[in-house]
Amino acid sequence: MSARQHPFDPDSLVEAILSSRKYRPLGIPEETVRDLIRQAQYQSGDAKEIEKTVKQKMHNLVAPYLGDADYQAASTELDSAFASGVQSQIEAACTKIMLSHASTRERLPLLPEFYPAIFAVTGMPGTILDLACGLNPFALPWMRLPPSTRYTAYDIVQPRVDLINHFFSLMGLQPTAEKRDVLVNPPEIRADVAFFFKEAHRLEQRQKGSNRAFWQSIQARFLLVSLPTANLTGSHPKLDQHRRLVYATLEGLDWQVKEILFENEIVFVIRKPDEA
Repeated sequence: MSARQHPFDPDSLVEAILSSRKYRPLGIPEETVRDLIRQAQYQSGDAKEIEKTVKQKMHNLVAPYLGDADYQAASTELDSAFASGVQSQIEAACTKIMLSHASTRERLPLLPEFYPAIFAVTGMPGTILDLACGLNPFALPWMRLPPSTRYTAYDIVQPRVDLINHFFSLMGLQPTAEKRDVLVNPPEIRADVAFFFKEAHRLEQRQKGSNRAFWQSIQARFLLVSLPTANLTGSHPKLDQHRRLVYATLEGLDWQVKEILFENEIVFVIRKPDEA
């Protein structure tokens, strides 16, 4: 049998990716890689082409170019800040963590107005889902949520989930962050509000057209989809493009949308119809 005819072995590719130096420390769910393989197989039957596509999708999904926290150092700094009992030190430690990733770094100047503007529309939520959360949970001190609010965060990077749970425990909250690929395995929790911040365009790159079914699967009264108004360098406006993505995704659905436009981010507050 020639190399060209050699059957594609998905198990070997899964093992190669997850055990690689690049991804092994991140603890990415196996289901994520298998999903990327399945999608690539729809496009090509060539083993090399599948591998190339999957590795590119993995790179885009994990997005090392957006930055990440030093998890051990961040954990130590959080311990010190909470031990001090000084709110400004706690907020400084959270700010430093959020500075390490482009998504939350861009939002930092908006924090004093960001969540008040959102919750003015949704009401103060009793249950929040933070989907593909990244480092967004470290904005909790600025959300001003009541202690009774249940906040569940989902991410595919295990050390990030561990740090978030450590932070939740220090905050006196249940450690409810989960390692989960929300596209492959959407949460079944019913919630008042679901955050899906700066991920819809990346989800579209991962699997074209996947936002619609994913949004429909989320059992939240309000789905908050945010997108950047420009590219990372600020050199190319993205507002019109991202508006088109959202409204094309919602075409034909009887869902209400209210836009909240900030300097560098737009939030689409999507109200799902109440179930009968």
